[in-house]
Amino acid sequence: MLVPVLCLAAGAATWTLAEYLLHRFVFHGRSGRGPGALEHRLHHARPDYFAPWWQKALAALAVTALLLPGVGLAAGARASLSFTLGFIAAYLAYEVLHRRVHTHAPRGPYGRWRRRNHFAHHFVDPRLAHGVTSPVWDLVFGTRLPLEPVPVPSRLAMRWLLDADGRVRADLARDYVLVGRSHDDEAVGRADSAAARQDRSLSAG
Repeated sequence: MLVPVLCLAAGAATWTLAEYLLHRFVFHGRSGRGPGALEHRLHHARPDYFAPWWQKALAALAVTALLLPGVGLAAGARASLSFTLGFIAAYLAYEVLHRRVHTHAPRGPYGRWRRRNHFAHHFVDPRLAHGVTSPVWDLVFGTRLPLEPVPVPSRLAMRWLLDADGRVRADLARDYVLVGRSHDDEAVGRADSAAARQDRSLSAG
């Protein structure tokens, strides 16, 4: 029983490293042409945009097809299945947690850290803070951003961040500050998306 549990945990831990490496070197790769790089630029231009579910399902299937036989050859079928389940479960958890960062207010210290860290990546320096679910690999590779108040462009402010008057909620004011003007014009959003399709500066680093 111990071996499958350890393999499950190892698979989940390996996902956190894969998450960091993909985010840093593929989505923000220097060429800007890696798999998912365009979708990621669109997400930076309009943070409420997420890649279609079918693309993520295909990615999970492809990874499963590679992991199962690969780990199976090295450690056997039972260990391979547990490792792959742990990896895929952590990946699915990442997808849920990443979306909730953008759509729901923080609950608890971990939720608060996830949001401050991730929006510092979005709005302070996209070359840093690549870990979405874990701070470990940013610490290991020296890409951590200090958790100072995050300047959030008013036109990209998350709905959960604002009170009824359009200001930062009082309970979140120590973590975020609004900057710039608010734009409700849909044409601005379309222009941002069009620029993201051409601009690879978000991928550099």
